[in-house]
Amino acid sequence: MSPEAITSLNETLCGQSPQEITRWAIAQGAGQAIVTTNFRPYESVILHLASQVQKDIPILWVDHGTNLPETYVFAEKCREQLQLNISAFVPKMTAAHWLALNGGNVPMPDEVERVESFSRIMKLEPFQRGMKTMAPKVWITALRREQNPQRAASLQTVMWDDTFQCLKVNPILDWTPVEMDAYLAEFSLPNERTYYDPAKGDEKHECGLHAKLTTEK
Repeated sequence: MSPEAITSLNETLCGQSPQEITRWAIAQGAGQAIVTTNFRPYESVILHLASQVQKDIPILWVDHGTNLPETYVFAEKCREQLQLNISAFVPKMTAAHWLALNGGNVPMPDEVERVESFSRIMKLEPFQRGMKTMAPKVWITALRREQNPQRAASLQTVMWDDTFQCLKVNPILDWTPVEMDAYLAEFSLPNERTYYDPAKGDEKHECGLHAKLTTEK
């Protein structure tokens, strides 16, 4: 899709609510829209928004096997409460195998090489496989500007993803924790505050899922 067409779509959606944007996105998918999630804090917001429009919308989750127990509990609460249609993609290498070959513990923020290795093997490969398998026309994300100030200016509500040849829609792009907390309270949604992503190390590090990959993610 051309940059001009994307600009036009963003102008059309300017000022619309996340609910309206989500409804529009799913309609554009014509049965081939998906949501991606990692079950980090606040993920129940985007999952609720999408499942209210299409109850059985496919959810792509890369489970690298080293999430904290709280994250797995949160994932199950979301699955049960929202009756989510989750497709979990796992790495070809088990978490135990990767850890045995790489120091025994999940990588920490200052261990750049270990973080990048984990990201490539345990997260990006299954994500690439999942996206190719599900082949969406529309990819709905929970991206928000405030999560990554370094990339905030480049983000738009609607984007074109060259790698997967699909529309990428970010309905809650401009929401802050204030709006997110209000939405959680309004719909009595589960949440959790304990989360660590070994594929990123820290919040400012880009794991690659939302960046153009040289490996054809």
